[in-house]
Parts: sequence; structure tokens; C-alpha cells
Amino acid sequence: MSDRAGGSRRTEFLRRGLYRRRRLLDAMRLLPLLGLFLFLSPPFLLAGEPGATAIRLVYFFLCWAGLIALCAILVRFLPRTDGEG
Repeated sequence: MSDRAGGSRRTEFLRRGLYRRRRLLDAMRLLPLLGLFLFLSPPFLLAGEPGATAIRLVYFFLCWAGLIALCAILVRFLPRTDGEG
């Protein structure tokens, strides 16, 4: 469906900066889901293994620190806005 009588379709492209910003924001929106997956998977992987509590604690700490580091890296790459909302 087109708005023009000729049937040609106009594709709208976003500016490179805006496109990059939106993709970085999308990546940041997926971080909680990644964290949920990472935090819920160890109980299934280490079920009933001796010494699993210490391994889980180290695993949770490393996941937590990794998510914080990943978020900090993504924020660093976000371009600054001039109050454009």
C-alpha cells in the first residue's frame, strides 16, 4: 500500500546517530532479560553437586559484576543529547 498514485514506495531512513542510539537503547533494554537468564540457570546446572553453594555465589557475583560492566560500556557509547527527549 502506498500513499502515492504511482505505487512507488518511499523508505525512510534514520540518521546514523539516531539509529545507533536506538540500537544501544534496545541492547540496554535486553540486559534485565539477560540477567534473569543468567541468575536462574545455575540452579538447574549445579543441582545436587557437592560444594555447589560456593560455586553459585562466585557465579552470581561474576554475573552481577559483568552486567554492571556491560551496562557501563553501553552507556559510554550512547551519544549525548541536547534535551531532545
